[in-house]
Amino acid sequence: MPHPYLTADIPGIGGLIKALPEDFFVEEIASYLPCGSGEHCYLTIEKQGITTFEAIHRIAAALKVSERDVGYAGMKDAVGVTRQTFSIQKIAPEKALALELDGVRVLSALRHANKLKLGHLKGNRFRIVIRDVSTTAAETIPSIVDTLGKRGVPNYFGSQRYGAQGNSHLIGAAMLRRNWHECVDLLIGEPHAVRDEGWSAAIVAYQQGSIDEALQRFPRHCRGERDVLERLRARPGEYEKAFSVLHPRMKKLYLSAVQSFLFDQVVARRITHIDTLMTGDLAWKHINGACFLIEDVLAEEARAALFEISPTGPLFGCKMKRPEGGVRELERTILEQAGVELSSFDISGGLRMEGERRPMRVPAGDISWIVTEDVVTLEFSLPKGSYATSLLREITKSF
Repeated sequence: MPHPYLTADIPGIGGLIKALPEDFFVEEIASYLPCGSGEHCYLTIEKQGITTFEAIHRIAAALKVSERDVGYAGMKDAVGVTRQTFSIQKIAPEKALALELDGVRVLSALRHANKLKLGHLKGNRFRIVIRDVSTTAAETIPSIVDTLGKRGVPNYFGSQRYGAQGNSHLIGAAMLRRNWHECVDLLIGEPHAVRDEGWSAAIVAYQQGSIDEALQRFPRHCRGERDVLERLRARPGEYEKAFSVLHPRMKKLYLSAVQSFLFDQVVARRITHIDTLMTGDLAWKHINGACFLIEDVLAEEARAALFEISPTGPLFGCKMKRPEGGVRELERTILEQAGVELSSFDISGGLRMEGERRPMRVPAGDISWIVTEDVVTLEFSLPKGSYATSLLREITKSF
């Protein structure tokens, strides 16, 4: 079921998003620029039609370096045109600039002193074209944007965190319950969740107990699924060992997905008062990301109204700071409904999720729009970790 809208009382403009690759453009807003010296090479690239991980794979292979040595500040979608920066140690800028790769274009290469790490960016700037919008778009958009400007954009993660079959969060939850058979079943997925006939047939074969046939039918790009089934064929019934062959990065994505799903449940429950503080809230300071406990709501109302602070929701983890009172009870209920505990996130093998707080709303910067017949072109920026889809769904009401 779609998450509730903040602007539910205002009709959406409908329309199609990502009808063409160039209709969705996103560019990182860097926290800092490379200084021009140091042993790390910062590559700013433009990619189209591939994920961040695939871009890393292609760059690392071309430069003959380990993928682990490639630093990046944020993940970018495969759909659309995206610009982001990678860092690679001990690679000459001239060598990086000479790269010619399918789906990747190197725009610049400069030296810097440190490796780029996840989160080393201020935010992202977007230019998005929405086609076939309603005839009332020009009258509707200002009202929606006004509300979002005053109350904020709901900081939903949304379905893009849930993978190709839309079930990454379920795999993560099964990991937290240490149910490895369920993990493998969910990883293989359901035949109706994929469009490729061979892929769908492979899933059916697995569900019917024929691992050999499943391996024959699985597309080559399903490397994780194939690796797991190869191990299961060699050691039947040993689901934990089979699932363990997945790259730790993929396992972290599944755990992050369940964190995202549970956070979204909290936001959905509080959507009608997303800009209102409650006693016991852990409030987020937008200037620096620090959190503090709300003990006197009246004393902090003005700061919330000025968008200096906002209520937070949980990215659950074994060391996450917890709110108090009714807020704590709401979060406990949502965690309980998922069948996990905070201690469940204390996973060995480098997968421990300590948890953190995340603002339930974020400000959208520099929103502008142009309406041309049945096409709307939107431009805006969002803080790091926030998704354009959260703003777009409020405007379109299409998903």
